[in-house]
Amino acid sequence: MATGDGVKSRGSMGFWTCTALVVGNMIGSGVFLLPSSLAAYGGLSLYGWLISSTGAVVLALTFARLARLNPSAGGPYAYTRDGFGNFAGYLCAWTYWKAAWIGNAAISVTLVGYLQVFIPALRDPVLMVSTAIGAIWLCTLINLRGIGAFGLAQNLLTVLKLVPLLLVGVLGWFSFNPDYLRVPEVSELPNGVGYAQAIATTAALTLWSFIGLESATVPADHVDNPKRTIPRATVFGTLVAAGVYILSITAVQGVLPPEVLMRSTAPFADAARVLVGEWGYHLVAAGAVIACLGALNGWVLLQGQIPMATARDGLLPESFAKTNKHDVPAHGLLVSGVLVTALVLVDGQGDLVDVFNVIILLGTMTGVVPYAFCTAALLQQLAVKPGDFSEGERGRLVAIGVLGFIYSIWALYGTGEQAIFWGFLVLMAGIPLYTWRQWRNRVQAEAAVRANG
Repeated sequence: MATGDGVKSRGSMGFWTCTALVVGNMIGSGVFLLPSSLAAYGGLSLYGWLISSTGAVVLALTFARLARLNPSAGGPYAYTRDGFGNFAGYLCAWTYWKAAWIGNAAISVTLVGYLQVFIPALRDPVLMVSTAIGAIWLCTLINLRGIGAFGLAQNLLTVLKLVPLLLVGVLGWFSFNPDYLRVPEVSELPNGVGYAQAIATTAALTLWSFIGLESATVPADHVDNPKRTIPRATVFGTLVAAGVYILSITAVQGVLPPEVLMRSTAPFADAARVLVGEWGYHLVAAGAVIACLGALNGWVLLQGQIPMATARDGLLPESFAKTNKHDVPAHGLLVSGVLVTALVLVDGQGDLVDVFNVIILLGTMTGVVPYAFCTAALLQQLAVKPGDFSEGERGRLVAIGVLGFIYSIWALYGTGEQAIFWGFLVLMAGIPLYTWRQWRNRVQAEAAVRANG
């Protein structure tokens, strides 16, 4: 493991692979199906993008600083544990792990939505679910082959996914109709909400596109020169994703009428068909499939790394900390794969966009909780170790931490009552496992004392 600048870890992830992980984990299902989710809010979605992009940059700066202070495997879990102790660290890891596999369920569902362009038979619910599960296990197998196989696949998929996005993002502005992005009347908004709640909801929906900005912090053991590489990749990757999102998604919203966009299961492909014809439709659909595979591949990596770091500290079963011959946590990958499969089986029915919206709001809620923990952990570091920072730096970091925490709380509000309700139950469901692990650790420690005594 790296110990400082210029020191290499036992891994092989450099700046570009880390950036590909950050960009790849963000640019996936969110960007390719999100135009349909935002269509009902019209021009209000622009406010959502402004808020979520600003908040994402603040959070990226938070993680960049935390990575410099403590480049440990586990990312959000490690920062929270160092700031507030084992229990808070465990709750952060538990919710972050859930966010990973809840998110992968959304990504796999979106992947199938774009595959329907080529294979209409996948509209059948059984085939849709089967294909989504197949994609999950394909990426799991890639990750079981080690960081080298992961990095090769991730770099290639990230480059390929940007081509169709930039195509639509550039060409779409030549056929942009501003009337499609008008601000709707209050009576036209979904569920009769007011403008404030509508903007909060669009900010939460668009924040889903930025969940994963911290991805490079998690596999720190496998990163070359983590104190330098992780912060640079985190900030740069977030800025790249924000630019691609605003350019391309807003273009799609200006090409397709809202009533058409709301019903589309492949909005980027439908926009490309309007812009350049059938070949563009199929090109973008193929790019969306590639993008979803890239995001799925990246999040599957984190599914194994998150419980591994937690298990090393005795907060999860020891089996999660064990690695296979390729130095990857095989048990965590396999258990996570089973959990994602179960979620797809439960939620993978019904209208694609409705299923996607429910999953991403829950995934955003569980993803934002670790952000709140980590922004507070940065403030905790400033309070406990003020001598480690210059006066000017303290002022900047306090501003970043406070803004990041306020934004995280506001984003939680935007996910809505249902997501917070179920997300809170997910959070509480992890406490019995923590209690059991503490009991097991005490029993093992007492047994060791008796054996040595």
